[in-house]
Amino acid sequence: MQPVVTCNENSSLPEGRIVDESKLMTEKARRDYKLVRLALHEGDESAYAKLLKLYKEPLFQMLYKMIGNVDEADDLTMETFGKAFCQLDRYTPTNAFSTWLFSIGSNCCIDLIRRRRLQTVSMSSFTDSDDEVYELPMPSNSPTPEEEVIASQRAVRMRDVISQLKPAYRRVIEMRYFEELSYEEIAERLQLPMGTVKVHLLRARQLLASIIGSQSEPI
Repeated sequence: MQPVVTCNENSSLPEGRIVDESKLMTEKARRDYKLVRLALHEGDESAYAKLLKLYKEPLFQMLYKMIGNVDEADDLTMETFGKAFCQLDRYTPTNAFSTWLFSIGSNCCIDLIRRRRLQTVSMSSFTDSDDEVYELPMPSNSPTPEEEVIASQRAVRMRDVISQLKPAYRRVIEMRYFEELSYEEIAERLQLPMGTVKVHLLRARQLLASIIGSQSEPI
């Protein structure tokens, strides 16, 4: 499961700002800002879906060039939209929505690359000038009994949190992360457009983040 981003659903853009700034905005910028306001103020899922449809492919292409892996680029694309939708109150029309979105995507990609580097062990430090090689014991990837118990407890708490979601959101979360179905398989099983499935997943993640953030004990 991808990392969950904490967000505040009650966030709102300062009223009145669009009146002054709209005079300097292009038609495209006004369209995007209108969609942002509909999504943020009214929770309009069609507005989320339109933003996703407009920028998913160009965002994916940018991330793919950075990371060089189709699956990871696809995951990063959805992670980027998840973070952007959680932070819509921070968007200002002084910058293009695409620029703001791509900046979030670049940061997500850089974070992934950094995590990879932390997991990499350089073996050059374990040889001396006489080419004598030292053996480096590597830790086992298998979880300890204690780690298995903790993971089980977390899974129970997570399922409890997911049970608090509306049925439509709960279903797509369970199908994606518990049944490990692809977006295409979920769309086919639910007889829904692909864009709707992705928006439901993004909204479900936002709601999960809000619920988890309100709990005293982290999951």
